[in-house]
Amino acid sequence: MTFKFIAVEGPIGVGKTSLVDLIAERFEARRVLENVENPFLHNFYQDRPGAAFQCQLFFLLSRFRQQQELSQGHLFRQALVCDYVFAKDKIFAYLNLDDSELMLYEKLYGVLEEQVPHPDLVIYLQARDEVLMERVRRRQRDYERDISERYVAELNRAYNHFFFHYNRTPLLVIDTSEIDFVKSRNDLEELFRQIQAMQKGVQYYIPLGSAKGPGGARP
Repeated sequence: MTFKFIAVEGPIGVGKTSLVDLIAERFEARRVLENVENPFLHNFYQDRPGAAFQCQLFFLLSRFRQQQELSQGHLFRQALVCDYVFAKDKIFAYLNLDDSELMLYEKLYGVLEEQVPHPDLVIYLQARDEVLMERVRRRQRDYERDISERYVAELNRAYNHFFFHYNRTPLLVIDTSEIDFVKSRNDLEELFRQIQAMQKGVQYYIPLGSAKGPGGARP
């Protein structure tokens, strides 16, 4: 595999972890999963006062600690596949925090971001709002029971906006609305070919199963 550090990104329910597992298995890479346990998450989904800021800072520091451990653990000794990029933390911050909270958040984020490693390739998974909501409900995680359709739609738009402007690394954009890499071996093999052929810039991959729906291009 050409890339030593791949990050898979996308909104909740899009299938990041499943794809990380498949890529890690194929390329004999080390799998790195985000720690999603957060003591403030339940209160946040119930829209309790102050919970958004507490939840955001907890995730920011947790992600920073994990990225620091990767960097200190001889990052390039073995290929890595991670199910998030550190920069995505700002997507949630700008979606959930008020102006005064954002001011404090930005000061802390600016100090931390300079100290984390950046992936060689980012794979951004897209899906329609209703598809994401269906997948979230299907996996029946306790801390996701209170997620609203409105929040998923807002988050999806925020992700699309973020990656429309993303230019830090090579970016492979994939529409997953009509396909399932776990079940479709043909789609998975074609994805592996796309990864190995990636160069600089942005590339859009629209699996055949997605051709009848919205394309992989960003809005």
